[in-house]
Amino acid sequence: MSIQSEHVISDCKQLDSCGAIKMVLMPKDKDLGGFSVRRTLPTAKLKTIGPWIFFDHMGPATFQAGTGIDVRPHPHIGIATVTYLFSGDILHRDSLGSEQSIKPGDINLMVAGRGIVHSERERDEVRNSTHNIEGLQLWLALPEVAQETSPEFHHYPATSIPKTVIDDVSVTVMIGAAYGVESPVKTFSETLYIEAEIKQGQSLVLPNTSELGVYVVKGDMQCRDTHIPMHAMAVFDSPQGIKLTANQNSRIAMVGGKSLGKRYIEWNFVSTSKDRIEEAKKAWQSKEFPDVVGDEKEFIPLP
Repeated sequence: MSIQSEHVISDCKQLDSCGAIKMVLMPKDKDLGGFSVRRTLPTAKLKTIGPWIFFDHMGPATFQAGTGIDVRPHPHIGIATVTYLFSGDILHRDSLGSEQSIKPGDINLMVAGRGIVHSERERDEVRNSTHNIEGLQLWLALPEVAQETSPEFHHYPATSIPKTVIDDVSVTVMIGAAYGVESPVKTFSETLYIEAEIKQGQSLVLPNTSELGVYVVKGDMQCRDTHIPMHAMAVFDSPQGIKLTANQNSRIAMVGGKSLGKRYIEWNFVSTSKDRIEEAKKAWQSKEFPDVVGDEKEFIPLP
């Protein structure tokens, strides 16, 4: 996904009634013509959670036949992107020649490294009928030593992603290791991405990690006397042993890990160096990035 000016950076508020909560981030919805996007990271007050530098919740949205997701080719450097769908079907193409349909439960990991270009469209059979879309699009900052690595693309089907049950709560470990299971998804640093389906009245103890954000995709959660409503993200420092309880049937997404330190971010470029970002901007304007194979005719200009 490309950062565009129509996305709105979230507000946040400090809360300390649950001692481990650093803050609760409240994203603002932005309607993009029948398509809603909520951006939770980055914010003015919080740039990262562990290695995670970008967190978008797209949808849920219903598209009529002939309309749908149509993100033109655009570049990235210095990050790995993670795409995960709750519903829908997105067609990923990139400058490595990858062409992959993303379906609910799959994980697409695109390692930009020194530079990659990709587009996000829909297959004709999807676009030509009424269809729904909802999912998360996330960016991982790469460690400084890996920022200029060769670009890669990895697709992990839903059947390869481990699930477990903790205190009757269904947990999926998308990236990293927690709750006694480990995901096969490639990592470059200490990284967690976990999802859980929690029924009303059930509780889940949070995993042990350096930093953690808990986003309520749907439902309503509680941490002691701190309320975490739908589409809010509670940010924790040292969350080990903290328990969350569902006030109603809920789905949560947890992202975390060890911080990689300060990163500069401009448009779709992320780096520890401002000069490197300027290089990437000039390269995109000069059309020095490779084309997306099978999607060469269009592109998103540098804002």
